[in-house]
Amino acid sequence: MNVIPIKSTGIAAVLLKEINNTYHVLLLKRTSHNLNNIWCYIGGGIEDGETAIEAVYREITEETGITDLELYSSNQFDQIFSPQENYIYIAPVFVGFVHEEQSVFLNDEHSEYQWIPFEKAKEIVSLPGNEEVLQSIENNFVKKKPLSHLKILLP
Repeated sequence: MNVIPIKSTGIAAVLLKEINNTYHVLLLKRTSHNLNNIWCYIGGGIEDGETAIEAVYREITEETGITDLELYSSNQFDQIFSPQENYIYIAPVFVGFVHEEQSVFLNDEHSEYQWIPFEKAKEIVSLPGNEEVLQSIENNFVKKKPLSHLKILLP
């Protein structure tokens, strides 16, 4: 029987900041070979020996310099099929509430960033499916209070 392999070797994170009483999404413009000039939220691989939670904190810090945030599991997943390599990639998506005074310091994986209101962010994200992830996050983390059991507590 032929199957399509599923790989789950990475994470994604959507960072939110309240600006003028409205939540905005942090979008980054990638400079990588595969996703050059693509607007997206944070994503990256899980390194050897890391948990997904350790990876998401590391990726947020590496890509944005942000260290002060409240982190939740969104219970959503980025899902991508690679037709060239015949596999499905699935990554858990985390939600981070960033404190207002936190600044963004990009690494060399990105050329620009913007804090964008949800409606505009859903139009700008480049990968199919990202707008559904953002809609779910808006519905479950902005329009209503996040469920406490989804909050990630550091040891």
